[in-house]
Amino acid sequence: MNDLHNTIQLIGHLGNDPEVKKLQNGKTLAKLSLATSEVYKNKDGDRVQQTQWHQCIAWGRTAEVIERLLKKGKNVLVRGKLVYHNYKDRNGVMRYNSQIVVNNFVLLK
Repeated sequence: MNDLHNTIQLIGHLGNDPEVKKLQNGKTLAKLSLATSEVYKNKDGDRVQQTQWHQCIAWGRTAEVIERLLKKGKNVLVRGKLVYHNYKDRNGVMRYNSQIVVNNFVLLK
């Protein structure tokens, strides 16, 4: 059981330019919004496109390269791990979200 891994790979396009910050501890953080789309026919035979938005983050050297190479609309393959967070908002309501922590990426044409 020690060989199980949390790995995710997505191919999509960027919805915005990456948001890159240099933190006080000297580390670089990049935030990306990645859209993936799927096309299928519904029960009436109509073509339907469904888009999912994924929040991604990258750290260190990967974040620095992302800042140089990736721009809004670019197609990219990202690989990393899926992490979940929960928190209470200011109204006391429990909120849940997921992120992909990007380990590497490939810029596609």
